[in-house]
Order: sequence, then C-alpha cells, then structure tokens
Amino acid sequence: MKKLILIFLFIIGSAVYAQEETLMGQEEIANGGFGAPVVKFTSINSQFGVLAGGRGGWIINHSLILGIGGYGLVNNVNAADMIIDRGPFLNFGYGGFEMEYIRNWDKMVHASIYLLLGGGAVSQRTNIFAEPLVWTTSNFGPFNSTNFFIAEPAVNIELNIVKFFRIDIGASYRLISGVNRIGLNNSDLGGPSVVMALKFGKF
Repeated sequence: MKKLILIFLFIIGSAVYAQEETLMGQEEIANGGFGAPVVKFTSINSQFGVLAGGRGGWIINHSLILGIGGYGLVNNVNAADMIIDRGPFLNFGYGGFEMEYIRNWDKMVHASIYLLLGGGAVSQRTNIFAEPLVWTTSNFGPFNSTNFFIAEPAVNIELNIVKFFRIDIGASYRLISGVNRIGLNNSDLGGPSVVMALKFGKF
C-alpha cells in the first residue's frame, strides 16, 4: 500500500511541476471546481453492494484535482452467513482526501487516475421481522463499530458532454486496514468497484 501511495504522489508531483513551468511562462494558471454524485457497484462480504455518495474539489490548470469525498453502503448486505435479507446487516461508510490527475482534459474522451486516502467505519444493525413489520430502536440500531484506514486508487474514462458537465466511468480498488473482528476482516470489505460519477462545474 505504501508503494502505491508513493507512486501516485510522484505522478501528482510531476503534474504540479509541469504546471509550475506553465505558470512561469506567459499563461496564467487556470482554476475551477466541481461537485459530483457518485455510485459504486462492488462486492462486500462476498455479496453485491452499492455505495453511493459524492465528491467535490478544486481543479488546478484543468488537470489536477484536490478535494474530498464520502461514500456509504445503501443496500442490505448480510453481516454473517445467515438467511439472506434477514439480517443482521452491515453499516459501512468511508471518506477522505482525494487527488486526481486528468490527462488530455480538452479531448472529448480522456483518462484520469485518482486516489482517495481516508478512513471509515463498519458496524452492524439487526433487522428482526414481525407481522406486521415494525421498526423500533430494539430491532434497528448500530453496534460493535470498528474504524479503519482506506486507500482507494482508480482509473477513469471521462466524457465531456458540455463545458460544465462530464461523465466518469471507471474502476477502483479499496485497500482497507484495521478491521479485525470475528467474522469480518479487511478483505471482506476491500476489493474492486465499478464507478460512475456525474461531474458538474467549471473545468
């Protein structure tokens, strides 16, 4: 994980250095910003999971993004090997600082690399069915919360729709550290995702 972070920081540093050369010339450095709803399709605890959230950031010279993002599990994923959709279920979310380097930003279709560094938490909630179904604090509540560190690199293909709107489709991989509990570990929560983001802003 450390090697991955160092490689990404080297790429970001190279991009900043190139921008400094432009700044030293006659062109002024461009600034912008964006916000984006994001959805990620993945596997969590060997089950299908959907993560939803958002990200936003400052765009430097059209190519370097510094920002923040946060994502959470929005569908039912069983916390243990029990009857599917009967619970207990996982609560899972994370967020942090994000860096993204966009290559050939002025082309209609172009690529970017991305890295999130941050933290999150996982816990469980019970979901006891009754007839009729009644939700109370006794059958719907978090417990046994565990915090973790996450690094999530990604590669994206970006499509320029109009000047203020872009669509990103890509793949990411969650590298998680700090989860060590009975029935759940780092590998249960880590893994690949298919990612889609709708970016609105000044690019």
